[in-house]
Amino acid sequence: MRVRGKPGAQVVEVGSRLDAGTSAGVRPRLHHAVDSGQGDLIVDLSELEMIDATGLGVLVGTHRRAVGAQRRLVLRGVPPRIMRVLAVTRLNRVLCVEVPVAAVA
Repeated sequence: MRVRGKPGAQVVEVGSRLDAGTSAGVRPRLHHAVDSGQGDLIVDLSELEMIDATGLGVLVGTHRRAVGAQRRLVLRGVPPRIMRVLAVTRLNRVLCVEVPVAAVA
């Protein structure tokens, strides 16, 4: 996982898995990013291949923490398979998912 800063936002890149095996390492890093920055916290999921209920919980918990810090959590580069999981769980209605510009046109 990598954190990059840019004006008005931070970008956090998540690896290929966000599940029970990786969440213990990812959760504190996301929470630290929320606590230490300003503006949008962009979580880049473009490399994500697998997510489970624990991983979804990490995203929801980070979203809640961001709201408490008056920030916004934005999911970027969500693969279609992961987007289907978000839709089935209706988390796509709670979490902000960035839509690629090409999809808008």
